Amino acid sequence: MKSLFNTEAHAEILSRIDKLSESTQRQWGKMEVGQMLYHCQFPLKVALGKLTIKKPNPFMKLMFKVFKKSMYNDKPWKHNLPTAPGFRVKDGKDFPKEKQALVTLINDFYGERDIKDRGPHPAFGDLTYDQWGQIQYKHLDHHLRQFGV
Repeated sequence: MKSLFNTEAHAEILSRIDKLSESTQRQWGKMEVGQMLYHCQFPLKVALGKLTIKKPNPFMKLMFKVFKKSMYNDKPWKHNLPTAPGFRVKDGKDFPKEKQALVTLINDFYGERDIKDRGPHPAFGDLTYDQWGQIQYKHLDHHLRQFGV
């Protein structure tokens, strides 16, 4: 699995984002392109310590444990997976603003690639250095494929 800490994967993601425009249409799901760019910022903000999310209740903790490996393995995520309630985007978003904000967060995350100990993820618990980078890459890849880039 590719990692957003990897130079080539970082450049690939930025190149794919650059191919998006305000008129890019989704191939599945409900989000418009601006909403998707905004949505993709949440996991990066969590990883960078810029967003705190509530720890899951015991049931959700068990669910996260069951799905943890699928977050960073090589198998692409299925279309139309449910979105965590705190990461849902319902209102319209300004495409250029959200595109720039996402690129900035991606670069910030990549800029921290030398930090080996990131601490536990608030929902998934302990993650290795590689898993942190893989989860970020996989989430971005999923949504960029959603918009055909």
